[in-house]
Amino acid sequence: MQLSKRAGHGMFRVMNVVAPLKADVTVVPSGAASSVDFVVVDVETACSRVSSICQIGIVGFRNGCEVFTYETLVDPCDEFSPFNTRIHGISCDHVLGQPTFGHIHATVDGHLSGRTTVAHSFFDKGAIAAACRVHRREMIETTWLDSVRVAKRAWPELASHRLNVLTRFLGVRHKHHDALSDARAAGMVLVKAIDHTGIDLAGWLKPTNPRGGAAPKAAAAGPLKGHRVAILGAPRDASLGHWLAELGARVVASVGTTSTMLVISRDQPFGRFAHASAPYRRAQELRQSGSAIEIVTEDDLRTRFSLDAPVAAYMVA
Repeated sequence: MQLSKRAGHGMFRVMNVVAPLKADVTVVPSGAASSVDFVVVDVETACSRVSSICQIGIVGFRNGCEVFTYETLVDPCDEFSPFNTRIHGISCDHVLGQPTFGHIHATVDGHLSGRTTVAHSFFDKGAIAAACRVHRREMIETTWLDSVRVAKRAWPELASHRLNVLTRFLGVRHKHHDALSDARAAGMVLVKAIDHTGIDLAGWLKPTNPRGGAAPKAAAAGPLKGHRVAILGAPRDASLGHWLAELGARVVASVGTTSTMLVISRDQPFGRFAHASAPYRRAQELRQSGSAIEIVTEDDLRTRFSLDAPVAAYMVA
């Protein structure tokens, strides 16, 4: 395996696509792994491409207890961004000689396929699907459950439902951005939510309306009058939606051709990968096709209007 640095980018790429398969990689679950209530998965990625998995952790739970773990570093067959490495500490040196996702696909499939798979946000779901496409492997058939959605229903009073915030609140030991620790922590979030609410696993799997209830009525006047605003990461009938409506915005259910703004909620579950979410990608596509839709974070928007800028500055032309 060879490494090369891309001039001007500060990134390193793992050059050969096929890495040697580690001798200790288990191809199918065994022992305690054969009977679980649910499994939890978390991945870390090497760069902004969601397919660039460089670590994966899987934890199985039964009767509220951990019964098996699986973790490995992964050769992403892609470049390492210094930004990502600063977050999780994994670099190209760490993945030398590690298996590619193509090598471990059978193991991951064996742990997830046909089961309920929990992930803290659906970033991990998208990353695994993207890696399956890149490595030309079959998609993994599993029933996904977002532990962010679980946490929001179980503890709506919390200002944030990010994993590190939840683990501090719940008293769960956690090393953030380590795939195995993140998977274990997300599993404990679900275990504690079941205990806290009395809603069992089947209850959490029942569909809910991700867009929330009816949109709040837009004020007759305000700096956002005339705007059609979609929200990334929060239901439209939550506090952010009501605040936007008070400013005169019409809060819409999704990003569309008539949308003028996408507001990224401070509580959005995607973290640094918000750009990989479907609403964000749709807004970017519209911008590239000539739309004037603005993409702005909730914090930036609140700062903007706290400065008492002239109302005309925010009106739709």
